[in-house]
Amino acid sequence: MTTEKNYVLIEDLDNLITNFQTESIVSRVFCKAEHLRGTLFGFDAGQELTEHTSAFPAVLHVLEGEAEVTLGEDHHSLRAGSWVYMPPHLSHSIHAKTNLKLLLLQLGGQRA
Repeated sequence: MTTEKNYVLIEDLDNLITNFQTESIVSRVFCKAEHLRGTLFGFDAGQELTEHTSAFPAVLHVLEGEAEVTLGEDHHSLRAGSWVYMPPHLSHSIHAKTNLKLLLLQLGGQRA
């Protein structure tokens, strides 16, 4: 990871989390910038983030695995390659159907 400059470069995001921990969700914050926070999550199959909201807009990108995601009142099955933009204050939850690697980008606000 390069951070000495005014940018962040990660040459292999996938390797920030290499093992799924049994009955756990692991996370790795890899970027804290003025208007962006980047976090990589690794969910063991069956793990869940219960319904919650964020004060900031966010992007979810499924990198590996399958999940059931609730966005407001809507339920969606996501798989590797799925991408979601969520406006601020949208209630959402995530349930990993398989081992799941998920990229979360939180946008806006002071993060550093």
